[in-house]
Amino acid sequence: MLQNRTTVRFIHMHTSSSSLKSVAPTPRTRGARALQKGQQTKQTIVDAALGLAEQIGLEGLSIGALAEITHMSKSGVFAHFGSREELQISVIREYYQRFSDEVFFPAMNESRGLPRVQALFGNWMKRVAVEIQSGCIFISGAVEFDDRPGPVRDALATSVQTWLAAMYRAVVQAKEAGHLACEADEAQMSFEIHGLILALHYEARFLKNPGAIARAHTGFENILLRYAKPEACLSINPVSSNHS
Repeated sequence: MLQNRTTVRFIHMHTSSSSLKSVAPTPRTRGARALQKGQQTKQTIVDAALGLAEQIGLEGLSIGALAEITHMSKSGVFAHFGSREELQISVIREYYQRFSDEVFFPAMNESRGLPRVQALFGNWMKRVAVEIQSGCIFISGAVEFDDRPGPVRDALATSVQTWLAAMYRAVVQAKEAGHLACEADEAQMSFEIHGLILALHYEARFLKNPGAIARAHTGFENILLRYAKPEACLSINPVSSNHS
């Protein structure tokens, strides 16, 4: 009887040991978890840095300030970027990705032509309405780095140029679709749309003009009246007149 009990206990212990071995993390698993945690920590730092940059600009970012905000050590923050410059570039990339997700990609659901141009402008205006309060690093960054060559300025300029090229391409497609007059200058139209956004930032954020958003919408409608064919304007949804 004792022999049987001993045998049963041995088998049970052997089975438990095998189970433990099967779930024990491998070096590869531990490495993947560490990498995932590191990426999450880095994203947390970038989120905090972006919020700070929107308020005080890219130039105001510092490893020390972010360490305080994220409750990390300076060395811990520094380890994820290696330099203040790389931190600034990471913030620019994050900002551009969010801009694309909110403004560019939703507009791609609209058909080519004026509907897509209108969607791009409408989404842009929605984002600006928020940035009037929080700030825009494309605007502040242009002031900070306009005469300072280097990787940070390059990252800023490339982001803005990529976006403006997308807007210009949408305008060109509108002309190809027959929505714009034959003599319409696509580059000029794109320039004027961009000018409206820049003027809106200045009027609304700096001068605190309460009518700036409505004027920007009116300005866009005037651009369509000058460049679009009348029949094209009638066949598509007009710009919303609710200029809140």
